[in-house]
Amino acid sequence: MQVQCAVPGCPGGQSDPQPLFRFPCGPERSKKWVEKCQRQDLSNKSAEHLFECYRLCGKHFEASLVESDAQGTVLKDGAIPTIFEGQSKPQNGQGKRSNAMTKDDETDSKGRKKLKKSQAETAKKDVQTPPEEEEHKEYLKSLFKVLVLLGEQSIPPTGPGDNKQDGLGSSNFQALLEYSMNCGDEVLKKRYDANKESCSSAQLSLLVEVCEKYIRSKLVEEVQQNGFFSLLTDDLVKISGEWFLPVFLRFVDQSNCQQERFVGFLSFEGHGEALAEKLLSEMTDHWGLDMEQCRGQAHSCSGTHLGKLKAFSAKLLERYPMAMLTPRSTRTLNLVLANGMALSGVQLVLSTLKKIESFFSESTLLQLELEHAISIFYPDKEERAKELKEICGTSWTRRHDAFEVALEILEALLLCVDSVHDNEDMRWNDQVTHNALEISKALADFEFVMALVVLKNTLTLTQAFGRNLQGKASDVHFAAASLKAVLHSLKEVSDNIDVYHEFWNDEAAHLATAMEIPIKVPRSYLRKHQSESGAVRPESYYKKHLSVPIVEHVIREIDTLFCEDHLKAMRCLSLVPAVIEQHKSTEPEEESLQVFKNSIPNAGTLSAEMHCWWVKWSKRGKGETFPTNLQETLQLADVKFFPNMLAVLRQIAIIPTLTLEDSCDVAYKRFQMYMENTPDQFKSKSIALLNINCDVAYDLDSMVEVYMKTYPDREDVSL
Repeated sequence: MQVQCAVPGCPGGQSDPQPLFRFPCGPERSKKWVEKCQRQDLSNKSAEHLFECYRLCGKHFEASLVESDAQGTVLKDGAIPTIFEGQSKPQNGQGKRSNAMTKDDETDSKGRKKLKKSQAETAKKDVQTPPEEEEHKEYLKSLFKVLVLLGEQSIPPTGPGDNKQDGLGSSNFQALLEYSMNCGDEVLKKRYDANKESCSSAQLSLLVEVCEKYIRSKLVEEVQQNGFFSLLTDDLVKISGEWFLPVFLRFVDQSNCQQERFVGFLSFEGHGEALAEKLLSEMTDHWGLDMEQCRGQAHSCSGTHLGKLKAFSAKLLERYPMAMLTPRSTRTLNLVLANGMALSGVQLVLSTLKKIESFFSESTLLQLELEHAISIFYPDKEERAKELKEICGTSWTRRHDAFEVALEILEALLLCVDSVHDNEDMRWNDQVTHNALEISKALADFEFVMALVVLKNTLTLTQAFGRNLQGKASDVHFAAASLKAVLHSLKEVSDNIDVYHEFWNDEAAHLATAMEIPIKVPRSYLRKHQSESGAVRPESYYKKHLSVPIVEHVIREIDTLFCEDHLKAMRCLSLVPAVIEQHKSTEPEEESLQVFKNSIPNAGTLSAEMHCWWVKWSKRGKGETFPTNLQETLQLADVKFFPNMLAVLRQIAIIPTLTLEDSCDVAYKRFQMYMENTPDQFKSKSIALLNINCDVAYDLDSMVEVYMKTYPDREDVSL
């Protein structure tokens, strides 16, 4: 992408700090821009390519066409560049010269023009690209074109022949190159005829690395151009035997649309502060992110890596205090809270629920087996049995009430997996029966039952709050106001934990007795504390190792995830017109908006502007429709007349807590599809980046330039 003015010889964007404006998306106006700046080499490029890769600086536009708003300097709609070298007036024929040119002046002028033209032609000849280099560039373009195609289709470049000593053999990349040659790619064919050898895996790795670098640079540049962003991570993934952390960025683009982009994987090998420093260094020094612009962070992780991710989160917050920690909207709050508990019983429940989801998704016959088991345990409650069957046909283990549902169908689940494992009618293969046995062992463990009961009873108190967080703007606004009551209920449980634990223990014991599960202390604990084995009672053990730490963790985690600034930002959803209409008698709190006082255009006019905004929407008549969410509010035509409100709304929109519209959540869905549908041996962090960002406009010429700058001595890449 060009980072300077496209007009030949113009220093705009480099030595001259002028604002740069993208070429317009519309083909007609884009064509006019090309004509005005007299760049014949751009005439054959598409409007989309020009929009992505080229800029004109502010000095080529009349002052009346340039204006400033909350997002900086922008052009008015329909603006056309008219001011170029040697001109102070528009090039439309209306400007008149103040002094008539004399004959001598005209002769001198013509002489200078001829000399200038001659010098330009000589210079052009001097810098003309050598034929060999031009051919090499065309060859690289062909290679990158193949890689991009493979990435878009999520096809791994290597194949079953990549272990051959003579190269990639029958790899997908090689096969597609041969197909391109057969279709008439003369550049590829010439190289192949001259060298008679395949592209080595090392050479292919360089090409893939450059593709990844190029795509990420475009994504990061897009984020940086639009101001503030939030950092989001997902569960760790293992690629080629190494753990990686998937990273997403959420921001609001220039058209005021929420966006979320996948920017790649970070190696998660290492420990403690050294790992945290390495991750931050990779994002800032190698990816080019300006973390001073980060306004939020959200992480999804559990199990053995939880401690390391928390250390990274703490280091990020210490270094960049504005990057407040929040939950991520792609996970229900109750599962976020449970995933953060490093307790053996809780982790047993979570891992078992994942196994259950995977097990029953393998076959509709297994699902029918579970439904039959539910019918057996609910003979007199047909309506509830029907509801439970419908719930179990979905991804119920990710629901807000997942622990409640699990407890309600626990007996049916155990009956179902035991029946599958017994396999009396020989319907199931060995793998299915083995998986059924693994689940059965977990369900028949009293530690599992007790942990499930404690999780269900504790997280019932946060369930409605978490559901509201993933609702409409009015629901989230209400959630911010209700958090104090949620914490009060949790602290009441904590203060009376002896009484609550007694009820929870009785519930678990009753269920275990019905399922013929022995009530005992975990064997792993007894092995470590053999001297205490006779003295440890299950009731006291589970109070100390489950009930107390679970309740304390939930309170502590909610306090951390919902700091005062986070709650104020959520309360700023009172600016959404539908929320204003719902609370006409209450004007939005200016105190909440003050959390953004250092990031708005004019803090001095904030109070007056907020009042005008409230009046505008509270005085609407009955029957009129109002924008119900942030996305709709940001698209209001007159929001630009309220620069402070627009700036606040844009910053609220990047909070990871808020659920994205389906049209804005494409990156995460593509990421999930890639990870679920790509076999482990074919997963590639580079190809994943290409595949998930297949909507990014690729410029093969720019890729080639990046390659030649990164590897100036690698002109021997050949077939």
